Amino acid sequence: MALSKIDVANMLTGATPVANGGTAATTLAAAGLGKRPNAKPLIVNGSMDVSQRATSVTGKTSTGIYTVDRMSAVIASIGTYTIAQEAQTSGNAFANGFANAWRIDCTTADASPAASDQLQMQYAFEGQDLQLFKKGTSNAEKFTLAFWVKSNKTGTGNIQLKDKDNSNRQCTQSYTISSANTWEHKVCVFGADTTGAFDDDNAKSLVINWWLGSGTDSSSGTANHGTWEAQDDTKVNDGGTLNINDNTANDWSITGIQLEVGEFTSSTLPPFQHESFGDNLARCERYCLQLEHDMTGGNETQVCFGWAYNTSSAYGFRDFAVQMRTQPTMSSANGTNYFRIHTNNTADLFDTLGFNASSKRGFWVNKTGLSGLDTNQIHTVEMVNSNAYVRADAEL
Repeated sequence: MALSKIDVANMLTGATPVANGGTAATTLAAAGLGKRPNAKPLIVNGSMDVSQRATSVTGKTSTGIYTVDRMSAVIASIGTYTIAQEAQTSGNAFANGFANAWRIDCTTADASPAASDQLQMQYAFEGQDLQLFKKGTSNAEKFTLAFWVKSNKTGTGNIQLKDKDNSNRQCTQSYTISSANTWEHKVCVFGADTTGAFDDDNAKSLVINWWLGSGTDSSSGTANHGTWEAQDDTKVNDGGTLNINDNTANDWSITGIQLEVGEFTSSTLPPFQHESFGDNLARCERYCLQLEHDMTGGNETQVCFGWAYNTSSAYGFRDFAVQMRTQPTMSSANGTNYFRIHTNNTADLFDTLGFNASSKRGFWVNKTGLSGLDTNQIHTVEMVNSNAYVRADAEL
């Protein structure tokens, strides 16, 4: 008996392929598998599941990554906000496999922003992760961006792709929130760009800005949606009506972000690539790695092993779980008796952890001002307080 041809697309749809006497065409496109040459999703943490820094912060008036890893709030003189990793237990996004979202709530409104004021959510890429778009060549590919979004406000939102390698060339696109407080799925296509290749390195090459509010400097022009062009900041929020900044009742949430190579519609879009939490966390740790006090029962969490340089100073070293994007900036939460050095069955408590150096692969602790150490004695540096943490930051 002759073997039948295997049709991956119709295995998923249930249709009988032509090769087996049916009428369905044998295509990968029917299953949304026509593109995607890479094994991992281009967006890291698009499911919003990893939130190393915090799950909720209040009183934010400036730019930063505060909760969900890789997702930055861009706030420029335009109100005050609570930013959270929002747990989902119902709704369309939850029904499609997304248990978490990035959420921003306005707590101090700015209904009359100055011309230069801005409010965005931003995601940034390394150039070496974008080479498959072939930007700057005659074979340049289109960009398809999809995401789930929810807000108490209906209206038009704008998205900007900004090429940081080529004088901030830009491409804008818009979407519409039709129903308040309802998760809606959006698919936006951005054109191919034969001008300006992305650098093949670990620096910031592309940012995606979801515009949530702005002054007139960002909205006085006329956008050329879907077409790449020279930088023109007046176009990036043209026609945007969300204005999350204008009332303390306002909120905006997003999850399930995916970026695909080529042009897709809602019916041809490849399925979201869900990763295990462990794989997702490891990819996030390339950009931020946070060690927290996570022991119970009065126990302490180890930061590193080290040795006493002399009677009053000590060193220690720790390897990172993954190689970071670049040499990170080290910081820690400091407070009364947050840390201790444990050696020879004695403990020396202290408030502030010092860092001597760091690399992509690990960091050195250097603590001075101690007393009674035995030179060359091995010790451990530990977090004692439950609020203590050590953070390595290599964000774009």
